[in-house]
Amino acid sequence: MLHYIYGSDLENFPKLRDTMFRDRAAQFSQRLAWDSVSVDARGYETDEYDAMNPIYIIWELPDGTHGGSMRMMPTVGKTMLNDHFRNLTDGVHIQSPLIWECTRFCISPRADRRATAALVVAAGELMDEFALEHFVGVFFDKMERVFALSAIVPDVLGVSEETDAAGDRIAVGTWEITPACMARNLRRIGVSRETSKAWFHASFNRNLPPMTAEIEFKQCA
Repeated sequence: MLHYIYGSDLENFPKLRDTMFRDRAAQFSQRLAWDSVSVDARGYETDEYDAMNPIYIIWELPDGTHGGSMRMMPTVGKTMLNDHFRNLTDGVHIQSPLIWECTRFCISPRADRRATAALVVAAGELMDEFALEHFVGVFFDKMERVFALSAIVPDVLGVSEETDAAGDRIAVGTWEITPACMARNLRRIGVSRETSKAWFHASFNRNLPPMTAEIEFKQCA
């Protein structure tokens, strides 16, 4: 199932917290070998933005461990993009209450293909319930092929001129979760929209102001 957890509440989910930060270490430090990340004595990969009370979207596996996650933050505050990657937007500072930044997209090696689809669905629920218009994030340009499988079409704002050691370029883009995208990914994880909504409301105990009305989804061709 899906969880939406503020950073200040992670202590109430110790198994999800521990396995998420350790899976992040395995993905970003070990497998991708990013020089910019650090791993502490607990085996956690964290950075300064984890201390800013983001919302973590976490796909929970049947054994209660982390299956996949991403970190969401409003762009009205500090963001990774504005702090470190403004060269990719020609110096433009992206800031709007209707745009949130997505970072640390991580899939556990224990998860199956449903994990990615579940995180896409969760992003769609966050967009719907919080009345957002776009997400923004930094990604490797080769990820556009992965996005296409999930019916996500990013609006690429900029791409680095140089490649890294693996021959990849860093890009920045915005995207929205469309009705067709939601429908496709709900089918991929095998749940209804009602179940997806129930997961969202369970996470926030329904203590949310009225948001956008539920939109009508059409089946993908």
